[in-house]
Amino acid sequence: MAFLGTAVRKVASCRPALSPLCRSATTSRRYSSSSEPTTEKSVPYENVLKVEEGGSGPTKPLPKSAEAVVIGGGSLGCQTVYHLAKMGMTNVVLLERDRLTAGTTWHTAGLLWQLRPSDVEVELLAHTRQVISHDLEQETGLETGWIQNGGLFIASNKQRLDEYKRLMSLGKVYGIESHVLSPAETKDLYPLMNVDDLYGTLYVPKDGTMDPAGTCTTLSRAATARGATVIENCPVTGIQVSTDDMGVKRVKAVETFHGTIQTPVVVNCAGVWAAKLGEMAGVKVPLVAMHHAYVVTERIEGIQVSDKFAFSLFDLDWDVFMQHIEGAINRVPALEQTGIKSTVCGPESFTADHKPLMGEAPEVRGFFLGCGFNSAGMMLGGGCGRELAHWIIHGRPEKDMYGYDIRRFHHSLTDNNKWIRERSHESYAKNYSVVFPFDEPLASRNMRTDPFHKVLTEQGCVFQERHGWERPGWFNQDGAAPVLDYDWYGAYDISKNQNYKYNELLGKEYTFDYPPHHHVIKNECLSCRHGVSVFNMSYFGKFYLTGPDAKKAADWLFSADVNKIPGSTVYTCMLNKRGGSEADLTVSRLEAGAANLPLAPEANGDAYYLAIGGGVAEHNWNHIKTVLQDEGLNCQLTDYSEDMGMISIQGPKSREVLQEILDTDLSNEAFPFSTHKVCNAVGHKVRAMRLSFVGELGWELHIPKDSCLPVYQAVMAAGAKHSIINAGYRAIDSLSIEKGYRHWHADLRPDDTPLEAGLAFTCKMKSTIPFLGRASLEKQKAEGLRRRIVCFTIDEKVPMFGLEAIFRNGVPVGHLRRSDYGFFIDKQIGYGYIRNPDGGVVNADFIKSGKFTLERMGVVYEAKPHLKSPFDPSNNRVKGIYPDNYHNVYKANAQ
Repeated sequence: MAFLGTAVRKVASCRPALSPLCRSATTSRRYSSSSEPTTEKSVPYENVLKVEEGGSGPTKPLPKSAEAVVIGGGSLGCQTVYHLAKMGMTNVVLLERDRLTAGTTWHTAGLLWQLRPSDVEVELLAHTRQVISHDLEQETGLETGWIQNGGLFIASNKQRLDEYKRLMSLGKVYGIESHVLSPAETKDLYPLMNVDDLYGTLYVPKDGTMDPAGTCTTLSRAATARGATVIENCPVTGIQVSTDDMGVKRVKAVETFHGTIQTPVVVNCAGVWAAKLGEMAGVKVPLVAMHHAYVVTERIEGIQVSDKFAFSLFDLDWDVFMQHIEGAINRVPALEQTGIKSTVCGPESFTADHKPLMGEAPEVRGFFLGCGFNSAGMMLGGGCGRELAHWIIHGRPEKDMYGYDIRRFHHSLTDNNKWIRERSHESYAKNYSVVFPFDEPLASRNMRTDPFHKVLTEQGCVFQERHGWERPGWFNQDGAAPVLDYDWYGAYDISKNQNYKYNELLGKEYTFDYPPHHHVIKNECLSCRHGVSVFNMSYFGKFYLTGPDAKKAADWLFSADVNKIPGSTVYTCMLNKRGGSEADLTVSRLEAGAANLPLAPEANGDAYYLAIGGGVAEHNWNHIKTVLQDEGLNCQLTDYSEDMGMISIQGPKSREVLQEILDTDLSNEAFPFSTHKVCNAVGHKVRAMRLSFVGELGWELHIPKDSCLPVYQAVMAAGAKHSIINAGYRAIDSLSIEKGYRHWHADLRPDDTPLEAGLAFTCKMKSTIPFLGRASLEKQKAEGLRRRIVCFTIDEKVPMFGLEAIFRNGVPVGHLRRSDYGFFIDKQIGYGYIRNPDGGVVNADFIKSGKFTLERMGVVYEAKPHLKSPFDPSNNRVKGIYPDNYHNVYKANAQ
C-alpha cells in the first residue's frame, strides 16, 4: 500500500501537462456505478461540439421557445433554473452539454460555510443553507446529502485569528453560532489534530457539507416539478442576437445541433466554458480556468462523520504540492501512515478580483452571466441563483450584488488578456489569504493612469487600484514607491521583484490594528482641516448627457431637481425601481452652445455634466444607458473620463491659493457653493466647481488632460506659502466620514434608499416631478423607516473597519458598514444601518432611548449615537465660515 508520507508521488498521476493558466478545462468526470470519483482527460469546447454532433442526442425534445434558457448544468445552472421556476417563470429550459455536474461541480468538496468577511456573502450563504438543508427535502422528499458536521477553521498566525474574531462578531448579528477556541480546546474537539503551532481556531457548529451530484439532481427535479425543462447531452452551438430600432443588441435564440430555441434571455452558467459561450453572442467573459486537485485517503480511525480524509490544493507545481502534503501531515499526523484511495483533478474558473461574474452583460441585453465562482460555486449557488433569478425577472437583484455584477469592470479591461491572466492568477494564488482592510493587488497595475501619475509617484504617492485606475492612496515620506510589473510571486521561473518598496509598504499594512502609516494619514487630514491640501481625483467618471430628451432624462434619472439655472451643480442620487441607490454623483447644468471639448459638448438644448466616483463609473454608465433604452429616450451619453484630469483643492486656505491662479472672483457672493464656471487658470481653460467631499471650503478643477500638469504646478506654487500638501484617498475616507458624507458601495448601496441613508434632501419629493424610484420612496415614507443609518463614536482608540456588530440594549440590531478614525474630533467613527428587533419603526426616539455598544473581535465598547455629524453639523466650513482668528490659532498650535 502507498502511504501518504512515504509514497506520495502516487499523486503525480494528477499532474497536468498544462500550466495553471490553461485556456480550457483539463478534466471531466462521469459517475461510475460505485459513485467514487474518477478522472479523465477532457477537450476544449470546440472539440466537444465535434464529438457531440454525432452523439446520442438530447435526453428530451427541445421546445421551440422559452422565456429563458439556462446553459450549464452545474451548481449555478441548477440553482438558477430552480429559483426561476420557483418565482413563477415556468417556461424555462436548462441545457447541459454532457450530464449534470460534468464540468466543475463534480469535483467540488461540497463544503458550506456560514461566515465570510462580507455581510452580503453571509446572507447568500444563509440562503444556500436554507435550500440545501431544508427546502429541497420539503419540496421533493429527496435528500441532498446535507451533513451538519460543523466547520473548524485553523489560525496559524495572529492576523488569521484576528480575522476569525471579526467573523465571530459579525455572526452574532445574523444569529450564527461560532466560537474562537484555544489550541487545547481545539484538541479536545478534534483529537487527531496537531495543535502545537496554532494560535487558535474558529468553530462554527452548524456549518456542513452537501453531495454535489445529489444536490444538483434534486434541484433539477424540483424545477421540473414546477414546469421547467432540463435537457442533458445537448451542447449549444450558437446564440442568435438581433438589433432593435434603437440600435440595441438583444438575445434572440439559442442554437444546438438538435434545434433552435427562440428566447429573449440566455443565462451563461457554463463555468470554465463561459468565455467560449460569451463569444457566440459577442459578450466578453473575463475568467481563466485553473487546476483544482484533491487527495482522498484510505480509512482513518477517529474521523468524525466520514471515515476518510480529503485535502485539496490549487497549485499543481510538484514542489508546491509536496509542501501541501507535508503541511497536511503536520496538521494530522495520522496521515503519514495512511494510504491514498484516489486523486482527483478538475477545472475551476477564477476571475480578476476573486468575485463571480453575474448580471446582464453590457454588450447584449438579455444575456446574463452566472459564472466565475472562484471555487465557491457550490456554497454560494443558492443565494446567487436566487439573486440571478430575481435579476432576470425583475430587472435587478434584491441584494447589493454590485461586487458580483459584470458591469463593475471597465470595458477596456474585460478583453485585455494581460489583465485577465495576471489578475486571475493573483486571485487564485491568494484564494485563502486573510482579507485585510488596506490590501491592494500587485498584478496588472498601471493599466489606467492620469496625467499626474508620474509627478505624484516621484513625490512618494502610494497608489490604490480601482478597476484599472491608479488613484492616490497616501503619500510616503521616504521617497518614491512605484508599482512594478507583476512578478507572478516568483512562479513559472520568473524572478521575483527585489527591493520592492511598494510591496514592502503594503505588507506593513497587513494588520487589523492601526496601520504603521496612521500618523501620515493624520497629517494629510489635519493639513486639510487647518490649511490646504490638494487631492487628485482624476479617476472620476466624467460624462455628458445631451440630446432632445436630455431634460426629460435628467428628471427621470436623478432623484434631485438638477434643472436649476445653468451654472448650478447639484448633488443627487440615481435610484432603481425599489428606491435603492444605484449611485451618488454631481450633475452640473450647462449653457447651451457650441462645442468646447472636453470642457463642454455641443448642445443646442439642455446639457448636463456628470461627475461620478471612478471605481463605480462603468456601473453607472451602464445603469444610465439601460434606463435610457428602457424609457426610449433620445439622448446621447458621452464619456470624457480619459480626456480630463481633476484636482480638488480643499481647506480654509483654498480660496487664497486659487485666487492667485484663476481669473474669476472666488468670493461667496460671486462664486457660491454648488456652482461652477469655465475660467482661465494660468492661461488654461478649466471648469471650476465649488464643492467639497471633505467638509471644507474648496473647489474642484476639471482640466483638459494636456493642461493638467501646468495647472497643478501653478496650484502647488501658489500654495507653497500656505504649506499646501498632496493628500490621498485614505485621507478622503477619514475626512468624509468625519463630516458624515456617504461613500457609494460602503454606507450607500443599491439596497439602501436615500431616506434610510439620511439623504432625503437629495430627493425632489416636494415637487410633482416623477423620477425613477419615487413611488417606492413615497410608500416607505408613509409607512415609516424600518432601518436607518446611524453615526457612532467611541472613546477608546481602537481600530474598526466595518462589519463590527451593533447592539442596542444588548440585542444585535445591525453592523457597521464603514468605519475610520476622525483626526479632527480625535475619535473612532462608524456608520451602520440599524433595525428595530421588534420590526417597528426606527425613529429618533428609538435611537436616543437606547444604550448602544459595538463589538470588535469579541470585545464590546460603549458607543455614542449621533443623529447629525459630530463635525461641523451646521455646515459652516463648506460655506467658508470659520471662527475668527482661526488661522492664527492653528499657526500657534502648529508651532
